[in-house]
Amino acid sequence: MTTAPQTTRVSLAERSYDILIGSGTLAQLSDFLRERASSEHAVLVTDTTVDELYADALGDGLVEHGWEVHVLIVEPGEASKSVGIAEDLWNTMLEEGADRESIVVAVGGGVVGDLAGWVAASFARGVPFFQVPTTLLAQVDSSVGGKVGVNLPDAKNMVGAFWQPHGVLIDVDVLDSLPEREYRAGLAEVVKYGVILDESFFAFLEANAAAINDRDAATLTTVVQRCCRLKADVVEEDEREISGRRAILNYGHTFAHAFEAAGEYGSMLHGEAVAAGMRCAAALAERLGKIDAAVVQRQEKLLEALQLKLPAPGFDPEELVQLMYHDKKVSGGELRFVLPAKIGHVELVRDIADDDVAAVIKELAG
Repeated sequence: MTTAPQTTRVSLAERSYDILIGSGTLAQLSDFLRERASSEHAVLVTDTTVDELYADALGDGLVEHGWEVHVLIVEPGEASKSVGIAEDLWNTMLEEGADRESIVVAVGGGVVGDLAGWVAASFARGVPFFQVPTTLLAQVDSSVGGKVGVNLPDAKNMVGAFWQPHGVLIDVDVLDSLPEREYRAGLAEVVKYGVILDESFFAFLEANAAAINDRDAATLTTVVQRCCRLKADVVEEDEREISGRRAILNYGHTFAHAFEAAGEYGSMLHGEAVAAGMRCAAALAERLGKIDAAVVQRQEKLLEALQLKLPAPGFDPEELVQLMYHDKKVSGGELRFVLPAKIGHVELVRDIADDDVAAVIKELAG
């Protein structure tokens, strides 16, 4: 069912942009792009799965509206978020006649968005970029905020840039086609926003878990809108991670990125790693006396209600700690963790012993 979309504005001076959120909004793509870019050439970057579902039809629709369109397709999964794949896309764009007047449109999940954004930021020293996120994780998190990049073999997102999109178009109807595992993974980032910023939103998730599990469009529209607004607020305060405010968005991610690297970016989806990472972060906060068991249990109960009660991966805890030292959040050779002080508020904590970090991983894995 098509409903009137809602617009969330990300206010960043000349880099400001709109996030259009609703059901049935894919049909508005051509108008959405033309209102925000003076171009006739669109390069759509997608993966093989999303191409069959949406990108191919979107490309045809743009052609019908007078666009010159090239659709560039990569394989799904973190392995495509690499320097080598980015180089392939740069070369293909050059061969197809792309220039500084072209635009890049990411149609897909977080991997496609991060990869296409990095390609847009670096091709011809930067071309306009749009996001059409097709996974829940991308809709509530990775498509907003301007972080783009690729992975190195031992470090996730280590090569990249801040390159804000010119616009983000979100259609919650596409979530109906998500495989169950992908949908669940996206819910981890949703829970994250409640823990770090908004106790009332956390309570909304607790009260509406059944509707969320059923993928109710109206409920999901509310969820996506709130997550986008919360992230936009943080990005407006600290666009380039200078003040440290934006670091709160990494709740659970120091653990998660180590889990992903240990699994060579293949054994866990990002959201699954984040869910495990949030469990570890809450346990670490309790171990350090920053929260009591009730906070840990409240988070755990919501994760379980959303079918995200996953065991921590069975990797070696000491190896995971060492992988964490490759994380971008390491400062002066010191690990930093975002830990909850209560539901709705987190703090950036330093000076944590490696043994404490390894201990919570070992405990949860057991």
